[in-house]
Amino acid sequence: MCVLCNGSVLQVHWTDRKNKNESQSTIQTAGETQRSRIRERHLRIRQSNKILAVYGLKLSDWTGSKYILADKKGRSEIVQDLGALWTVAEKLLGKPIDPLDPYLIKVLRPEQAGSEGGE
Repeated sequence: MCVLCNGSVLQVHWTDRKNKNESQSTIQTAGETQRSRIRERHLRIRQSNKILAVYGLKLSDWTGSKYILADKKGRSEIVQDLGALWTVAEKLLGKPIDPLDPYLIKVLRPEQAGSEGGE
């Protein structure tokens, strides 16, 4: 149990777990599996930050089991898992995040921005 956030440090959220088979437990594993899990976690953080940067937010890892979401004003929130990320992001922003926002799509797919009017 973490004394700072009162969360379990042994449980791994399903988004952070690599399923080699269906019977794999949610307890953290050591060795190569753990290194692979952390690499994939950092990849998900980088991908999430591409979206969050549009809104002035940044996600970072916290102890390999939680996340910290911060805005440019210095406010931050602990995010338990990726399932809670967007709710916390909307709380920090004070407005909903629209995944179909045309500007967001344009930023995430810059290669298509130049070809929209050319057909």
